[in-house]
Amino acid sequence: MPVERDVEAEGDGDAATEPEGEGLPINELFHSLQGEGKLAGVPSVFVRTSGCNLRCWFCDSYHTSWEPTHAWMGIDEIVDEVANHDADHVVLTGGEPLVHEESVALLERLDDAGYHTTVETNGTIHRDAPIDLASVSPKLASSTPIAERDPKGDGEWADRHEQRRLDLDALAGLVEDCEFQLKFVVTGKGDLPEIEDLVDRVREATSVPVRDADVLLMPEGRTREELDETRRTVAELAAERGYRYTPRLHVDLWNDAPGT
Repeated sequence: MPVERDVEAEGDGDAATEPEGEGLPINELFHSLQGEGKLAGVPSVFVRTSGCNLRCWFCDSYHTSWEPTHAWMGIDEIVDEVANHDADHVVLTGGEPLVHEESVALLERLDDAGYHTTVETNGTIHRDAPIDLASVSPKLASSTPIAERDPKGDGEWADRHEQRRLDLDALAGLVEDCEFQLKFVVTGKGDLPEIEDLVDRVREATSVPVRDADVLLMPEGRTREELDETRRTVAELAAERGYRYTPRLHVDLWNDAPGT
């Protein structure tokens, strides 16, 4: 269920001000189906933290990045709420959940309780934590919020986003430490050369194999109407290149409703 005790996060969203003790800024916590990636369709509990170090113009969780809101929840409280739902899978997402050190404590508790955990991350932060599936979504140049596509219209975040959007060391660390998927949000055919170049760079930087089957192409789109414009092109690119195509089931089923 969505967390209702929302308050506005402080600062620029890199990490909200923390209370004493272990806790996380939670934007929403709910039960649904995993909509993306290798586990699409699996019943899961989603724990969505607030705060992000990037500002993708197409972000589908605006209130965790551009205008972050949250309720503070202790680690015990989060684990108890997860246990109230009938699911063996937990998805820690955001925003960028790994900006928060306390995410490690939460992942350790969930691991101890026997949950399978997926962490949805932009790949710019690597932490030593028990993660069953690192769903790494490196941000392409097409994600940069230049003024023409900045939700706020001023392009203020463009330079910071561009400087931060890739960290090859962090990305390689996640790939080496976890089962992983590299999930790219694709806005059009022009993204493919950059994707192929980055996949090659990851392969060179890691000691583990990165198969084409580990590379997922996902159409950009926050609503059914937007997906209608991109999904076929992206599916064809995946088929041509030998990568995997991933749908956005939650958008297809529930459009852009929160808590899905």
